[in-house]
Amino acid sequence: MKPFFLKVGRGSSRAGVPRCAWLGGSFALPNCTTFGLLLALLLVLPTELLAAPSFYVSPEGDDANPGTKEKPVRSLERARDLVRSVNQDASDDITVYLAGGVFRLTQPLTLEARDSGPPSHKVIYTAAGTETPIVTGAVRVTSWKRIDAARNLWSAPPPASLKNTRQLYVDGIRARRTSGLVPFKLSKTETGYIADSDFKGWKNPAAVEFVYTGGNSLWTEHSEGLGAWTEPRCPIAAVDGSAIIMAQPCWDNSTRRIMLPRNTPGMDRARTVNLVGPASIGKTPVSVENAFELLGTPGQWYFDRPANIVYYVPRPGEDLATADVEAPVLEKLIVGEGTATQPIHNIIFKGLEFTGATWLAPSGSEGFSEIQANYCVTGSNGWAVQGLGHLTPNGTSPYGAWTKTPGNVSFSHDSGIQFLRCAFVHLGGAGLELGHGSQSDVVEGCVFTDISANGLELGGVDRPDATGGDITTDNRIVNNHIYDVAAEFHGGIGLCVGYARNTVIQHNQIDHLPYSGISMGWGGWPDKIKKAGVSNFSENNLVANNLIFEHMLLLADGAAIYTQGLTGPTLEAGEKIEGNVIHDQFGSGHGIYTDNGCKNVTARNNVIFRVNFDNWGGRHKDYYDGQTGANYDNFLFEGNYWQQGDVDSSKQNVTLRHNHLISALDQVPKTILLSAGLELDFRDILKRSFGKSAAPEAPNRVAASAGNGFVLLAWNPPPFEGSAPIDSYIVISSKGQTMTVSAADFRSNAFVKFSGLDNGAQYTFTVAGRNAVGLGAPSLPSLPVTCKAGAIKPPGAPQAVSAHYSDDMASIHFQAPEEDGGSPILADAITIEPGGRKVTFAGRAALTLSGTHKTFTVVDGLEQGKTWSLQIAAVNAAGEGAKTEVPPPRAE
Repeated sequence: MKPFFLKVGRGSSRAGVPRCAWLGGSFALPNCTTFGLLLALLLVLPTELLAAPSFYVSPEGDDANPGTKEKPVRSLERARDLVRSVNQDASDDITVYLAGGVFRLTQPLTLEARDSGPPSHKVIYTAAGTETPIVTGAVRVTSWKRIDAARNLWSAPPPASLKNTRQLYVDGIRARRTSGLVPFKLSKTETGYIADSDFKGWKNPAAVEFVYTGGNSLWTEHSEGLGAWTEPRCPIAAVDGSAIIMAQPCWDNSTRRIMLPRNTPGMDRARTVNLVGPASIGKTPVSVENAFELLGTPGQWYFDRPANIVYYVPRPGEDLATADVEAPVLEKLIVGEGTATQPIHNIIFKGLEFTGATWLAPSGSEGFSEIQANYCVTGSNGWAVQGLGHLTPNGTSPYGAWTKTPGNVSFSHDSGIQFLRCAFVHLGGAGLELGHGSQSDVVEGCVFTDISANGLELGGVDRPDATGGDITTDNRIVNNHIYDVAAEFHGGIGLCVGYARNTVIQHNQIDHLPYSGISMGWGGWPDKIKKAGVSNFSENNLVANNLIFEHMLLLADGAAIYTQGLTGPTLEAGEKIEGNVIHDQFGSGHGIYTDNGCKNVTARNNVIFRVNFDNWGGRHKDYYDGQTGANYDNFLFEGNYWQQGDVDSSKQNVTLRHNHLISALDQVPKTILLSAGLELDFRDILKRSFGKSAAPEAPNRVAASAGNGFVLLAWNPPPFEGSAPIDSYIVISSKGQTMTVSAADFRSNAFVKFSGLDNGAQYTFTVAGRNAVGLGAPSLPSLPVTCKAGAIKPPGAPQAVSAHYSDDMASIHFQAPEEDGGSPILADAITIEPGGRKVTFAGRAALTLSGTHKTFTVVDGLEQGKTWSLQIAAVNAAGEGAKTEVPPPRAE
């Protein structure tokens, strides 16, 4: 510090005011002597003490240090304690600078109300400069040795702190636990299964999990889960010869859900008491997971806990001598908890990466008995009491005693918590949980990816009548990129909101998900039995200008934006869905889904293109506030751009007006398209990468249907395409034949025809995706099929055909034929007369259509002023079937 000279005394005065002389200058001050003493004191104080409080943390630091830039501390716990030492008296923001590098936690960082920002100021945990601090609860697994050259199988001893985990990452790419088809024929019992063989010779059969993937198969509606939107899983508890005893309470919670009495008033069909999904999982699991005997596929691993050995089969190009292999240990990285009257508040996290955490409950006896959106039934009698309200004796009310998947970073009863340009990646639970009483929080510019469960959770579903500090309100989730989440628990949601009010969800990009993009609300199911849904404090939530695509890649009965239950006291104070762009939905469901008990929703200026079923969930009878169902729940859909083309109407509290029929996205105003998704200042986060270059993950659910010397095949693309988009798929038969199909062709048709096969021979098929990096791992095989001659005939005629006309376009709606002719319906052909022009409607929506669901397509080029007619026919492997006349436009 340079010497400073101050002369204290009286200089010349003006108008009687004394002046202080300072290095040849002077200025007026009433009390020069006092000022001089104060100024002198300030000038001799260290510069650090004059600045806003700040501390420094580095992986190379030492917790014995004072936390200065020159002498940083090492741990986040020590930094937190330094903040505690000053935050009660600080008069400015307190900043904690984290250097780049890896901060390995041995226990969660816990924050309480006393860790909050000073009055009117904040505590800021931020990256130092452009560096990236990585906060992880994982440990490195080293000392790998190849133990089986034929299978390229490697093993390593785990670090002492690693007792159990469900995840393993190799150079930033998620490895998959071993998985395969069930190797036995199973017969279901009250306690599990009887197998046609036993587990003799299997290592650790009690570590095996059975997985029940919901959704519809590619040929018929078929659910092995607890609903088409779920993927429950239960561990094995014990094996006695061929008897398999499943873990409790998971088994009972997944197979004994109570049915309503047959004479329940208003019930139109058999329903469970909780009104959500079936009473039991299917007869047999779709797949089996976490068995040593299934090792062999590159990219899969197994943790033999009794022997304390980790096994892994490397992918092509991986070198375990140099690879960074990370195994999560902690289930929580940061936990911030306040109370309703003393919230934790005013803390900012900026530029940090949160990674390397697990969630172990599904590996225990609770398993994963999913109900919806990664909420589960738990407890020894959960099947009998949870979520049942007044509908059964001793039921737990109100429709929310289910267990939410916890966040690996979580806050509750908090205010003014902000996550800015952070990353939540390689996580085993939900990414970020802002729970009950989260108020005025901001999540902006963050990336959520490679997360096992829900990406981001806001609020909960078990306190609909919350007040004061228990309410979740005034939160903003904006300009985030959410993709490849629900990577393990596939019924998860990109952004899952329970009961909340004044929420803003805007300008996010949400893509490549196994199920739905955004889920809002809860508690509407009682309308299924003509009862009011749960009253709650939700109101004034806004979902706007989001870009959502490539969603529902595995499960069904969901949407890009799904809303359920009461959204507000009036239409004006209800949920607003505005300016969102939704396209390319793979699974069966809706674009915007207003599900059970949903009321008071306005959807305006949205774009919904290439989805499978109706763009919105339709009308529901109103049982709220003493209504008897004579009227309908309030909805307003206006100014939307879609292929559904419902005509304008206003009846039964549902208004549709000024919506626009489109056949291509270039028919949408550019202002809407350009306003959706990340704003310009945040589009750089789309380029963030969190691992080495990777080939695609394996496709899912390969389905096969045999014909005369050929097999028709379809599958679900993987949500994780690797480091580059999939450009082609390789299909391999069990007898060694192969074929290649471009990703573009598969997207257009949703199936391939594998010809040149022998009649009478049995085949299975696997599929692998290829991108610019290389060929990915193969899928699980299809079920076996046998080719035979003469089994396929043309299909019947499409059913329940209707049409909506606008300008030169027609939106044609229809159901599948009652008879498919012994082959999947591969397309629908629309013939325009005169002239015989044909428009073919193919793809996933045509392939999966069944039951009472309708799909739709748009035909354009219908010249006004001319007479023409339309006919529609289904097409299968034998050709075009019987035609159905499309109703013409109604006369004015």
